[in-house]
Amino acid sequence: MDRIAVMDFGGQYCHLIARRIRDLGVYCEVVPSDIRADELRNMDDLKGIILSGGAASVYDKTSPKCSPEILKLGVPVLGICYGHQLIAFMEKGVVRYGREGEYGTTMLDVKDKNAILKGLNRTERVWMNHRDIVERLPPGYKILASTQHSTIAAYANYRKKIYGVQFHPEVTHTTRGMRILKNFAREICKARKEWSTQDFIDRAIKETRQIIGNRKAVLGLSGGIDSSTAAVLVEKAIGKNLTAVYVDTGLMRYGETEFMKKIFGRRSMRFRVVDAGRIFFKALKGVTNPEKKRKIIGALFVRIFEQEAAKENARVLIQGTIYSDRIESGITKHSSIIKSHHNVGGLPKKMNLEVYEPLRDIYKDEVRKVARKLSLPQEIINRHVFPGPGLAIRIIGDVTPEKTDIVRRASYVVEEELKKAGLYNKIWMGFAVLLSIKNVGIQGDQRTYRYPIVVRIIESKDAMTANFTKVSYQTLEKIATRIVNEIKQVNRVVYDITNKPPGTMEWE
Repeated sequence: MDRIAVMDFGGQYCHLIARRIRDLGVYCEVVPSDIRADELRNMDDLKGIILSGGAASVYDKTSPKCSPEILKLGVPVLGICYGHQLIAFMEKGVVRYGREGEYGTTMLDVKDKNAILKGLNRTERVWMNHRDIVERLPPGYKILASTQHSTIAAYANYRKKIYGVQFHPEVTHTTRGMRILKNFAREICKARKEWSTQDFIDRAIKETRQIIGNRKAVLGLSGGIDSSTAAVLVEKAIGKNLTAVYVDTGLMRYGETEFMKKIFGRRSMRFRVVDAGRIFFKALKGVTNPEKKRKIIGALFVRIFEQEAAKENARVLIQGTIYSDRIESGITKHSSIIKSHHNVGGLPKKMNLEVYEPLRDIYKDEVRKVARKLSLPQEIINRHVFPGPGLAIRIIGDVTPEKTDIVRRASYVVEEELKKAGLYNKIWMGFAVLLSIKNVGIQGDQRTYRYPIVVRIIESKDAMTANFTKVSYQTLEKIATRIVNEIKQVNRVVYDITNKPPGTMEWE
């Protein structure tokens, strides 16, 4: 297939670029930043190269670089953020440390609407996340667009077909970002639409059979869309050699264990439930650090899976890890750790099982497309995202059975009211967070000193960026009223209006 290669310089949105290109129907894969030019030259049907963003400065001695020969391969090149700066640096332009950063949405003044910016308006909203800026262009390059803080916010060398944009077209906050990527992939690179969800399924099944072979495997089944999709996908590949294990940690959603038995107990898949609530609460007693919580939970999961695997004589652990889990856990060479997902950065260093992750390179909405293609139940496909560590990271501070029950019931209220308002299937997720403090209230004409609950309702496509949902006051009031009326330990409800970034999806 025609393909675009994305060079990974450690940016949080590197794989999101590849995802967006695949959304255009063009096959795209991520390659390391230190890949040799001859390796790219020998790549079948390579139509273009994208240099991703990254947290480093081009002048740092340890910053990731690539071979300048990559710019001489004769295929179009697009630099995004750090990639934009790196191209200018390699081509003998000038990059300098900005006097102030440019973070979040800003307005782009488009000066040249040809090629990469074709079809854009004179003024466009874009999303920035940088401090360094290109101060002077290399010979043969021209300015295409500017912002208030970046005179050179986009540039081009039309003869070489090399382009750079300081902003991030791959995030949804850039209004016409997909048009920019389409201009590059389809019009400049002339890449054909040859990629589909069925292609991914076929490749994943083939890969699973090659990696696992005739061995037996256990799969960590949480009830979320990721692990459920991985279960059905792997079952198609290895059949009865797969055993799906659901661990009830005591930190699960309201009625979760009953739900799991209902959905997976009626399938032909080998399915097992492990009641481990007592073990998890004991291990988490007194632990307040969120990273420590994640690592404790991750290690406990693995030990339980090892025990279950021994019963089946299994050697492989299947996880529903997706790319956003991996990138936030700092799994790529130059990326920063945002938070250790229990099934990635939370895994113990020593394990008796080989880990295999069939969904590791795709995002949540891609997983949903795969799930629909595999005919998973709608109850699974439409479920809101739930963190692997469960309610432990929705309790700020130490985790106890009482606090877990409070936040579980509050989250259930949030989801019920969202369903009644017809919003549940339109948003990414809605849930409650229990704070570690208490505050004064008045209930029944008496002073109370009880917990506050934070309600978080967000919209997203891929979990890498998100916006808080502008829910009506009427719906918010119903949620708040029910929570304080039905949960006696709570006397105040607040609404979180933080986007991602600067916040994250969860609080911990």
